[in-house]
Amino acid sequence: MKVRHQQKFILLTIILIIGLNLPIVLLFDNTDNLLGFPAIYIYIFSLWTISILTSIYFIKKYHE
Repeated sequence: MKVRHQQKFILLTIILIIGLNLPIVLLFDNTDNLLGFPAIYIYIFSLWTISILTSIYFIKKYHE
């Protein structure tokens, strides 16, 4: 994998670190429910799922 493709994973990691930072996560810590689940769970698991799908996309597209 080339360096420019590795940089995409580094950028994804930085975005995840910022997205899972405590002040940002606490923005979703309220009593609102979405589909019966607390908003904080929806936020964390959707961010996790998006990161996995993005990683799979990068690996399949740029695998050499």
